[in-house]
Amino acid sequence: MARGKVQMRRIENPVHRQVTFCKRRMGLLKKAKELSVLNMEGLIERYKCNLPEAQVESTEQNIPMVIQQDVLFLRREVDLLQNSLRYMYGEKDINHMNLGELQSLESNLEVWVNNIRSTKMQLMSREIEMLKNKEGILKAANDILQERIIEQTSILDVRGNMMIPQVPFQLTTESNYYF
Repeated sequence: MARGKVQMRRIENPVHRQVTFCKRRMGLLKKAKELSVLNMEGLIERYKCNLPEAQVESTEQNIPMVIQQDVLFLRREVDLLQNSLRYMYGEKDINHMNLGELQSLESNLEVWVNNIRSTKMQLMSREIEMLKNKEGILKAANDILQERIIEQTSILDVRGNMMIPQVPFQLTTESNYYF
């Protein structure tokens, strides 16, 4: 059953006016209730946002956004570093590099070579010091062993005099070879 447009006019009879008012009021209240139920989720969200605990939750919700931004930044940085490593290792075709890239690659390679040389020299110096210490220890051990050999090989002659024979070999180390 379709309704037509209701003409708005003053109802002269107070009883009819009161009945119409009650019906319209009930209709308006019903409509307001339906709208409030439909918008309850939005209303609850607005209420939660204004609570002090909601302030903490909103910052926690912003944390994933901050993390996503950090991840994007780190991905870009990793890409840049990988590209620079490709340049440094020469994986990128050198023929397609411009002059600035080639000069940058050359200076980076020179820095690398200098660092490698200094590290190599430090390692070799440590090795030489260790070998010198080892040589000193071996010389001291050699001297002790020679004294023991002399003590054990000395013989008493017929008169009771001690004879010290010549040691046919000497334990020595060559210490003249240094880098």
